[in-house]
Amino acid sequence: MTTRTLAGHTVNPIGLGCMNLSHAYGTPPDETSALQLLQRAVELGCNHFDTATLYGFGANETLVGKALKPYRKQILLASKCGMGGVNGQRVIDGRPATLKQQCEASLQRLQTDVIDLYYLHRWDKNIPIEESVGALADLVQQGKIRAIGLSEVSAATLEKAHAVHPIAAVQPEYQLWTRNPEIAVLAKTRELGTAFVAFSPLGRGFLGGSLHNVANLVEKDIRRPMPRFSAENYPKNLQLLPALQQLADQAGCPPAQLSLAWLLAQQDNILPIPGTVQISHLAENLAAAELNLDADLLQQAGQLIHAQNVHGARYPAATQAEIDTEEFA
Repeated sequence: MTTRTLAGHTVNPIGLGCMNLSHAYGTPPDETSALQLLQRAVELGCNHFDTATLYGFGANETLVGKALKPYRKQILLASKCGMGGVNGQRVIDGRPATLKQQCEASLQRLQTDVIDLYYLHRWDKNIPIEESVGALADLVQQGKIRAIGLSEVSAATLEKAHAVHPIAAVQPEYQLWTRNPEIAVLAKTRELGTAFVAFSPLGRGFLGGSLHNVANLVEKDIRRPMPRFSAENYPKNLQLLPALQQLADQAGCPPAQLSLAWLLAQQDNILPIPGTVQISHLAENLAAAELNLDADLLQQAGQLIHAQNVHGARYPAATQAEIDTEEFA
């Protein structure tokens, strides 16, 4: 099995994003099914699991802690702070005291005495990034976390944070239809020796090729307000998929595997973390790390779907204002 390095650990190039086992994309699975999927992931060789304070307002960390406690020494456990639930509402709060309180709660829910990689989930723009990272550096010194990460930040913010304490990983959205990291963050991670953990590497289900009708998404599905999934834009985006399917057929793999293989080929510090609630998809995603596809074919995939031919922004305006990621003109 091929491996990559993350926060001082040798891991499978493809990890598991655990969010949708608790919320976000429709009705989550029951606890028994979710526990089985997490344990099956370990059996299949997955050793990088990513959760957060926000996911299920703590429920996801509790689930992950329960499922993975027997395997704790075999895995890299990542979680996030700085965005949580307050009175049932999502709140971004990067104050040092808040981050430290959230870490204590995460340690309890995860049933561990140390978190291997702890991200600032969102930069709270009311708090200098240096202050938030300084609080995380205190947690490293106290032995409560081993490494610091940042999510949805610009190259400039990454550089400022890295000057306070080494940043082991950044976690942006990156895949065929989201190329924002190519503006600056990818290059900055190479410069600083920072790992690049790609969330939503299958475009929130789009690149799997099976999401045909967004009208069927349940009311609380987070994709409903996203411009790319609107009734106006999504039919146009669907027109991009037949050519990707044809290329996947040529490669002898499903389009999801082709999309993950394309990501892995972009830079050797990239580690995708697709999420799923289906064990069949879990096995398919993890197997993508072992594909050996022709470089020309992967280049063709990147030419079929890219920033210039996708319809709609990643986020609605209010959410876009919360992030620090570079945007194309």
